[in-house]
Order: sequence, then C-alpha cells, then structure tokens
Amino acid sequence: MDIFQKCLEYTEARDAIKQGFYPYFIPLNENEGTEVMYKGQRLIMCGSNNYLGLTTHPKVKEAAKTAIDRYGTSCTGSRFLNGTLAMHEQLEHELAEWVGMESTLVFSTGMQTNLGTVSALVGRDDIVILDKDDHASIVDGARLGYGKIERYRHNDLEHLERVLKSLPAESGKILVMDGLFSMEGDLADLPEIVPLAKKYGARVMVDDAHGMGVLGKGHGTVAHFGLTDQVDLIMSTFSKSFASLGGFIAGKEEVIDYIKHHARSMIFSASIPPSNTASALAALQVMREEPERIQRVNDIGLKMCEGYKSLGFDIGRSVTPVVPIIIGDDMKTFLFWKALFENGVFVNPVISPAVAPGHQLMRTSYMASHTDEQLDKVLETFGRVGKELGII
Repeated sequence: MDIFQKCLEYTEARDAIKQGFYPYFIPLNENEGTEVMYKGQRLIMCGSNNYLGLTTHPKVKEAAKTAIDRYGTSCTGSRFLNGTLAMHEQLEHELAEWVGMESTLVFSTGMQTNLGTVSALVGRDDIVILDKDDHASIVDGARLGYGKIERYRHNDLEHLERVLKSLPAESGKILVMDGLFSMEGDLADLPEIVPLAKKYGARVMVDDAHGMGVLGKGHGTVAHFGLTDQVDLIMSTFSKSFASLGGFIAGKEEVIDYIKHHARSMIFSASIPPSNTASALAALQVMREEPERIQRVNDIGLKMCEGYKSLGFDIGRSVTPVVPIIIGDDMKTFLFWKALFENGVFVNPVISPAVAPGHQLMRTSYMASHTDEQLDKVLETFGRVGKELGII
C-alpha cells in the first residue's frame, strides 16, 4: 500500500475550490486591522484574534522596527543554546508580574507552549484530564506525554467529578482546560473546577490564549475569577492580544525551571525573533497605559452578543468578544460564509472536527479598534443575509 494513497484520495478541498465554497487560506493583499483587502475588495475583519487592535499600534510597530535594527531578524538558535536575549528574560519577568506568578518561560509559538509543557509534565504513571472542547494543542501535548488521558464533557462538573473520583489516588494528575474557549466564547467554570481539582489531588493548568488581555482587566480569565493564587499554571500566547507571535507558561519557579529543561518543543526550536519579542513587550506596555482598550473590546462583545440575539441568531453561551453563530450544517455554514464574504464581512466558518457534528458555526471575534459604524454594518449584513438564506 502506497503511504501517499490517502493523499491521492483526498479531494474535499479541491472539490470545494472548484465549487467556489473553499473558505480557507485566503491570501489577503492588505491587512489594516479592522479591514482587509482581497483582490480589490475591502472587507470588515470579524475573524481575527487581534482583540486589542494592537497589530497596527504605533508603539508596537516602532518597537519591532527598532529591535530589527539592533538585533537583526532572527536569533538563529534555540533558547537553550545561543538564542536567549536579555529581552526574552525581560519579557518573562514582566509577564510573571502581569499574571501574578513567580516565573514564566517564553516559547516560540502558543502551540509549542502547550506541546512542550504538557508533555514535559505528564509521565508514564501520570494522568492528564481534559475538557472535551480543549484546544488541539492541549490534546496533542497530552498525546505526546506518556501518561493516560481522561476527558470530561464540556464544563460538565458532575462528569468531571466522576472522572476525578475514578482515578487512582497515587497517580500524578493535572487538569488542563481553556479559560476562554476559542470557538464558543464561553468561560471555564473555574470557581467550581478549582475546588474539585484540589479535592482529588489534581494540579490545574489554564490555557488563557484568548482570555489574556481581554478578561480580568487584561490579566486573564484566572484573574477575572480572582483565582490567581489557586491555580498552578497559566498559559497564553502572543498571537492574540499581544499582537505578536509566541507563547508563555507561568507558575512556580521550580515548576517553570523543570519545564525549561525538559520541554522538547522549546529546547529544539529557534527562539522568537527580536521583533516579536519587542512587539510583545510593547503590547504589554500599551495594556498598562491604555486600559480603555480592554473595556472597549468587552463593550463591543456585549453589543454584538445582544445584537445577534435580537436578530434571532443562536450564539450559544458566549459572554465575550468571541461570538459564535451556530448553524449546525456544513453546507449552510459554507453558503452563509460565502454570502457574508461577498457582502464585505470576513468571518471564520468552523465545521467538524473543530466543533462537534451538528454544532457547525460561524466564528466571529472583535477588536477594540472596531468602530460602531463597522459593527452596525456587520449586524445589518448578518441580518439581511441570514434572512435571505433562511438561517433566521
């Protein structure tokens, strides 16, 4: 059997392209933040994770340029060997202070942060417990570890307790979940989850890629619930609110030191370039100096949640600037996406396996830099197109 046979038989993407319904890998000609250009067409961007709108902030752009002038374009090596700059350690120190933890470790991407952290901690006799809606990077990190994987239904505390209760007391256990879930826009029930984990001797790690910079006055989902001193690890990325590329894990100094010397995805990857490091530092400075951006993106999230519900759309349990429009069918999702795109609104269609079958959705997300005029146009377009297609 030719190992490439599966590749030759895979035609879904090519078929969708021929039919004009392929919504992925769209090459943008310009990206100004809230608006993008595609083949001469201007669209309002409602599919970005640029929550605070900092990718075009003058201080963030200038920091990146200055870092390139001083350090060049790359560190050309891993953090473990020649790729650590004093600036990396400055960023780690400031992030630890921002999230309220003793220490942090910066990775080259958010994906690598979860891969490296979870696989470094979970050994053969250990157990990792996951929410079924956890991000793929958490799942893959658990697979890379040699321990056992247990999963519980999304935010189902009764099911979680049954899982925890069934586990051997002598096993090492870590419970990992998103803080703000990236597709549904809802929050992990940390006030209930954390005491359960403590009751059954499990450590708690929160992936706050989408909550950092948005919730808890910017300090994240854990801070939002006032539980910073109750969780063990906080993870986040730079590719959302920090307007850069990379990720970090924060926790007690001894734990971070262990991860630092055992996380293969960090040890065997080149460190994030100086420009990305400087961008993340500048974004963190802007968060401190312009807290109104954090308030603005949350006000927008509330406006859009209420706007979509008033139009008759199903937005699930979202309480954040990540607002899903639940469709429940592949073809309807693609038809809706195409019609919105043609009417000047860029959103992300999401189907299985990213979401459960029957829960296909349009993922929309918002930035502090969106104007009320843009948002009103998006709602008007959603309402008009939704009625034309029979979605509402």
